[in-house]
Amino acid sequence: MISQANILPATPMGANLIAGGGATFRVWAPRATAVYVNGTFGGTPQTAQADDLLMVKDTDGYWTGFISNAQDGDLYHFWVVGAGSSGYKRDPYAREMAADSPFPTCSCLIRSATAYPWHDSAFVTPDFSNMIVYQLHIGTYAPRAPGVASTFLDVIGKIEYLVALGVNVLQPLPIDEMETDPSMGYNGADYFSPDTPYVVQGQPALSGYLTTINRLLAAKGIAPMSTADIASGPAQMKAMVDLCHVYGIAVVFDVVYNHAGGFMGDDQSLYFYDRAADISDNNQSLYFTNQGLAGGLSFALWNNDVRQFITNSARYYLEEFHVDGFRYDEISALLSMNEDSGWSFCCDLTSTLRYIKPRLLQNAEYWAYEFQNYPRPAPLIVTPVSEGGTGFDVLQHDGLRSAVRTAVQQASYGQSAAVDFDALAGNLYPQGFANGWQAVTCVENHDLVAAGRDPRLPALADGSNPRSWYARSRSRFATGLLLTAPGIPQLFMGQEFLEDKQWSSDPTALANLIGWGGLNDATDPAMADHLRFTTDLIRLRWNQEALRGDNVNVFHVNNQNRVIAFHRWLEGSGRDVIVVATLAEVTWYNYAIGFPLPGPWSEVFNSDVYDHWVNPMVVGNGGGISAGGGPLHGFSVSANIVIPANGMVVFARDRGD
Repeated sequence: MISQANILPATPMGANLIAGGGATFRVWAPRATAVYVNGTFGGTPQTAQADDLLMVKDTDGYWTGFISNAQDGDLYHFWVVGAGSSGYKRDPYAREMAADSPFPTCSCLIRSATAYPWHDSAFVTPDFSNMIVYQLHIGTYAPRAPGVASTFLDVIGKIEYLVALGVNVLQPLPIDEMETDPSMGYNGADYFSPDTPYVVQGQPALSGYLTTINRLLAAKGIAPMSTADIASGPAQMKAMVDLCHVYGIAVVFDVVYNHAGGFMGDDQSLYFYDRAADISDNNQSLYFTNQGLAGGLSFALWNNDVRQFITNSARYYLEEFHVDGFRYDEISALLSMNEDSGWSFCCDLTSTLRYIKPRLLQNAEYWAYEFQNYPRPAPLIVTPVSEGGTGFDVLQHDGLRSAVRTAVQQASYGQSAAVDFDALAGNLYPQGFANGWQAVTCVENHDLVAAGRDPRLPALADGSNPRSWYARSRSRFATGLLLTAPGIPQLFMGQEFLEDKQWSSDPTALANLIGWGGLNDATDPAMADHLRFTTDLIRLRWNQEALRGDNVNVFHVNNQNRVIAFHRWLEGSGRDVIVVATLAEVTWYNYAIGFPLPGPWSEVFNSDVYDHWVNPMVVGNGGGISAGGGPLHGFSVSANIVIPANGMVVFARDRGD
């Protein structure tokens, strides 16, 4: 039954179909005394622990075998015999989990690496400075029915919406098979398999999704696909990436390499994979150490085989799923738990992946000095490996987020409350970084506004009524600063249309689902107004190249008036932009502001227009001003402008005018 035919030194890990039929199997279990392949191959069950199913072990602890009648979609498991126990283990490299038994006792599925018909050959990952990220949770973003998890294919149904919004990077929370269901995504179990609740099962259910997919393809002049093309979980995940690419949206996966699990009650997992005897010591568990985070265990990054496993997972998503980058969860914790071996792992990982895909975005969640045992300054994390850094491209950054949210909360205490605009000024540019785009900025994210944590912007802005004018206008102020400041701005699902409810990863928590209903059926007009505001503000960022650059000069801050003004520009080209924003509850008329050039300036954005669109009582500058006053704020000229209450106005000017 099993042989060493087609087994080579380069035989890949896991189960892999080969040309001519059959599949090779390879698994790492160095302390196991026997490893058997069990499953149903070509329709024939093979479940014995017999010699004809026994794999062969090499000197490095890798077991291999070839089964000639194995086919795509066949079920399989490894039966591992060790000093401590014997029993089934899931393949750590399995491309998909089966539905033959509830997770975690399910089988694995053999899946083709190359069957999906890609359409994205013309797609190019955008430059980092041109990225606008949209973060979502697959399972709760777009449910087809109340209480049912949404899927990769449901996200495809929102692609036209995302294109209209103007974002160009989709960043789902982790999508690997999780230990629990539902999950936010940070307790991964199987690092090559999509999370089962996000997969649509059965041809009848797939037919409606196929109609949407083929409509999207036809709109781009691309031939239709068949149900067979999207039948498997990996194919559905590939279709999501593929259709995003076809419509100009990059996809960045959120990956968790600082820990996995926990694995309580999951004997078939990575935990003690080769079934060593001393299960009281997690340092004996092959893949892990006795260090931990969030209920899971740190990977043993001192071990080259473990490092290779993680690197292979990232390569798998690059090579088989065409992803454009990764958001690496809690690199600060990874370094704390692994110290020098963690540092060298990060260097090796970023260098390897950049070699494979030079335009890859590598975004580290790193909080400097969060852990005192391995302190490293944040800019060093985005320093090239050749210059002593770890080689990540960008970092999650909380400076602007903290300053904006603090200001909004302070303003919620009323007009007489002190609001710290100096903190806003000090965090518009990420301090210490060579480039503004090295910081991924936000004012909401999955951690911050999860159920039981901090409020979403409208509720932060007005705790008594998240649909009041105060909530609406202060939310516009917050998103306005995010999208006009340097950095890579990141929106969290629903933020764009004034979602005020904390979110939950549980699709049955109906009170925490984002409110598509209020947007789609017009029962909450403030949502549509805010969506228009966010869409137009994103369009402004695309139209004004200076807003995507690094240069920013905060030339006026007045805490008493609650006013901030800053200048954005490009050296030698593009248009100068002046942004003026306030959290005052009164409109400022004839407010003197410096301008870098004399003459006409177009009012290209006014947030007050979007309140009860089109706001019949809008206040602003009539489409533009002329700067001809005396020197002010370090500029040679000035102008008196109108700043709407809790609002933002933006002026643009060609240097050649």
